Amino acid sequence: MRVFVTGATGFVGSAIVQELLAAGHQVLGLARSDASAQSLRKTGVDVLRGNLEDPEALKEGASAADGVIHTAFIHDFSQYAAAATDKRAIEALGSALVGTDRPLIVTGGILIVPSEGGIITETNAAPATHRASEATAMALAEAGVQASVIRLPPSVHDQGDVGFVPFLIDLARKKGVSAYVGDGSNRWPAVHRLDAARLYRLALEKAATGQRYNAIGDEGIPVREIAELIGQELQVPVVSVSPEEAINHFDWMSRFITFDSPATATQTRAALGWEPVHAGLIEDLRKSHYFNR
Repeated sequence: MRVFVTGATGFVGSAIVQELLAAGHQVLGLARSDASAQSLRKTGVDVLRGNLEDPEALKEGASAADGVIHTAFIHDFSQYAAAATDKRAIEALGSALVGTDRPLIVTGGILIVPSEGGIITETNAAPATHRASEATAMALAEAGVQASVIRLPPSVHDQGDVGFVPFLIDLARKKGVSAYVGDGSNRWPAVHRLDAARLYRLALEKAATGQRYNAIGDEGIPVREIAELIGQELQVPVVSVSPEEAINHFDWMSRFITFDSPATATQTRAALGWEPVHAGLIEDLRKSHYFNR
């Protein structure tokens, strides 16, 4: 299968590319710079120049492929203008696939999904606010696109991680304390990057329409436990801050740090035969690559 991948040089996307190539697929990667294009070519990937604000390039890539995996996102969490760009990009990709049997795998997030009975399952829909990736994909599915969504947890971890946990580590270095909010019992799910990459491949190969897949390895780790490990590794005090203090301490991340979002992947595992096999977040955090930067 020839697969068009957006975000092909990103943290998650690059792992997906390697997973696809190892499984015998061909890859066409979207590259927004000469450096990205060169990096992709070195790995044996065909290149299409463009970006998320170039709908014609996105349509061209989708039209030239047997399937599409969309991982690119403008990760500026201080504002959500990026969400509108993502929505338009997904719609452009979908417009090239209407009425075909070519799958579109869209990336969404677990953190904002409301739970039912205290845990997030695949049946719980993400609200069509902020990052509207999931809602946009589901609308495409209703319009005749073989679209589905893989929902990533707040921590997709591995060497090279630049997400929420590295931000917490850098913040602890800067402020001299590793903090959590309240009693820190709120939970974050997590998944190893290589396990997530395999899930994308399986979702592509076993394409279904209108399905939500949860990329969950660890179902829910208390944020206090993450803060304690960071404090131990950096040898700084571990402290609790109040919800009022959180805004000043955590800056843009204050809107995420208090989420309690335990999640399961029971239905995903049953549907796709997916089983996480790599290190969990706490085990991975004990490795030197998170702190020797």
